[in-house]
Amino acid sequence: MDTYDLVVIGSGPGGYVCAIRAAQNGLKTALVEKYSCFGGTCLNVGCIPSKSLLHSSELYDKANRDFANYGIELEGIRLNWEKMQAAKNKVVAGGDQGIQFLCKKNKVTTLEGEASFVDKNEIQVESVAGKKTILKTKNTVIATGSKPIELAQIKLDKKRIISSTEALSLSEVPPEMLVVGGGVIGCELASIYARLGSKVSIIEYADSILSTMDKELGKILQTSLKKLGIEIFLNQSVADVEIKENSIILKSKDTSMNWEANYCLLAVGRKAYTVGLNLEKIGIETTAQGSIPVNSHFQVSLGQTSVPNIYAIGDVIGGVMLAHKAEEEGIFVADYLSKKTPHINYTTIPSVVYTSPEVASVGFSEEELNQKSMPYKKGDFAFKNLGKANAAGETEGMVKVLADTKTDEILGVHIVGARASDLIAEAVIAMEYKASAEDVAMINHAHPTFSEAIKEACMDAFNNKPIHK
Repeated sequence: MDTYDLVVIGSGPGGYVCAIRAAQNGLKTALVEKYSCFGGTCLNVGCIPSKSLLHSSELYDKANRDFANYGIELEGIRLNWEKMQAAKNKVVAGGDQGIQFLCKKNKVTTLEGEASFVDKNEIQVESVAGKKTILKTKNTVIATGSKPIELAQIKLDKKRIISSTEALSLSEVPPEMLVVGGGVIGCELASIYARLGSKVSIIEYADSILSTMDKELGKILQTSLKKLGIEIFLNQSVADVEIKENSIILKSKDTSMNWEANYCLLAVGRKAYTVGLNLEKIGIETTAQGSIPVNSHFQVSLGQTSVPNIYAIGDVIGGVMLAHKAEEEGIFVADYLSKKTPHINYTTIPSVVYTSPEVASVGFSEEELNQKSMPYKKGDFAFKNLGKANAAGETEGMVKVLADTKTDEILGVHIVGARASDLIAEAVIAMEYKASAEDVAMINHAHPTFSEAIKEACMDAFNNKPIHK
């Protein structure tokens, strides 16, 4: 029986990236995946299929509402939901093939089946057909991800009351949809169906959508979502659910309001998934929220569990549940096991919402800086003042830069607007190198571009003297 230097359980962004990096570092590595498709939630029922539908639905919406303004006159625009779904599925299938190719290229052994611990150095893999294989390993990484959360009063039936998984593959574009939860997933999926003609309502417990991000971002996005016809109900929670043959009725706990629609999407977050691993057999206990505790050093997760040769990364250890955060943790553990010097800065992990306009954020929000009593100054710049934004008809939104009052170091950057998901990378690089607002303000940016908004916002934060504001 072969002994591996590392066995990785779960082939999502954290798992497959960890396995590939470990193999590149010279470790004999195996990657175990429970399902037939590699890529985890992100590729199969998360990031990638949702972005495909967001892109397709945005094109459809622009064709209906904007193209004529630019001299493109179309007649008889028709939605073909089946082709839109097929395009999404093609992207997912290509991603799965790509991951398996990369594993083969880097000499990672891949196995399909459910993994469970026999002891801290042996992993049993049971295939769908019932065949059992034992892998001996020096180290193991648990990267089994997360699953959608249910509420006590709202249980998923995956027919009328659905999670994001089912919402990506509905057989129809529903006439009406209720979305419980105004976070990233709720806003993105609400956008998709509103663009395609559904009457969508978002019901949010907090006092704003995107409540975990800088408050100003949620306020700006809320205005944009309302332009799509989305109704948003804040400070609301659901007390009871009534299921009819073709509809769902939600009853408010806080007011006398009722909401009725064909489907109810429950998008209130995700929780760590560790089912079937037999963690109790090796002495690993999970938290009350179901995540696996890992040790840390100077606020950086080392990924090491209470069993020294077993590590955990990504959604399964809690924190922000982002694919790129899991990837960085996977690389960190692979490099750590290879005696290299890995690096993670959790403060500079960006968050992105792929609505239209997009929302992106990195570093501290104004609310967080106020809570920490950290003195800061603020600069902002609206996209409506950009030549490129006006030429492209993408004038919604702004860039906000928060900098230390004394040192001018950039503490946070928050963007609502076109291409925010790409623009935020400049802010991440600046913060990684502890750049000041003046540093970025003095760097030449090509004209006309959207990135000029970052330069101007930094000028505003540094000395309150942007050129085009």
